[in-house]
Amino acid sequence: MGINDGRVAIVTGAGRGLGRAHALALAKEGAKVVVNDLGSAPSGQGVDPRPAEEVVAEIRAMGGEAIIDTSDAASWEGAQKMVDLAIAELGGLDIVVNNAGILRDRMLVNMTEEDWDSVTRVHMRSTFALTNRAAQHWRAQSKEGLQPDARVINTTSHSGLYCNIGQANYAAAKAGIASFSIVAARELVRYGVTVNAIAPRATTRMTEGLREWDEEALAMRDPKWVAALVSWLASPEAKGISGRVFEAWGYGFTIAESWQHGATVEACDEPSQFGNRIYEAHEKSRKNAGIDIGQHFDP
Repeated sequence: MGINDGRVAIVTGAGRGLGRAHALALAKEGAKVVVNDLGSAPSGQGVDPRPAEEVVAEIRAMGGEAIIDTSDAASWEGAQKMVDLAIAELGGLDIVVNNAGILRDRMLVNMTEEDWDSVTRVHMRSTFALTNRAAQHWRAQSKEGLQPDARVINTTSHSGLYCNIGQANYAAAKAGIASFSIVAARELVRYGVTVNAIAPRATTRMTEGLREWDEEALAMRDPKWVAALVSWLASPEAKGISGRVFEAWGYGFTIAESWQHGATVEACDEPSQFGNRIYEAHEKSRKNAGIDIGQHFDP
């Protein structure tokens, strides 16, 4: 028995890293899981079903129920296929975990159109497509009087929230996902759906080589900590939590408090008078938060 007993989940990008950890944690808590993964490289190239097959085998070995899906999560057809598969093969749909993603890091002046489009497509479009297809199903249930108790958990990033250099494409996509999650939470509450997002601090193949970590930090960056939070947010216990963005790792779970209003100065319709006014507001306002906890910076 677990906190997600009998519930049905779709996890995208579930063949490795965080997605794998999410799928296994959900299965451990009793959920039946659609394990979606193209099996591509961190940059998005290639297709390989083996990672997803291995996760399905792990879940079945622990006595759980799981099926493989190798659809492109960023395609409308792929998203619909996952929803249909969950309902037809596993008996329903209660949980969506949007985790699929790739990296193509470059400084802005070196970034290509393909670098931008491929990263934003995989992150943002897959999150929208699967959430939309799942929401259509839950809305239909609600209209039939079968009010769901459903969950959407999206994956943003500290890069999106706090703006890491060298990741303009990734940060823009992840910031968009954070805002999308809050809007979706407000829209889908009427159908019995909660929507939250996580900004994980975890060591996976997508973060390897970005920074050196000592043994303690590596332990606190194990994907298991993030997966535990995802599994709880997916459960009926989390019914009262929606529209929130969580920073998550072994050191703790923090709620990011979104944009806040800063200082205001009196408006003026003469641009030549703006200088002192805007500088005054600038000096009175808090600096932008940085990637590291407690860090603030001016660009």
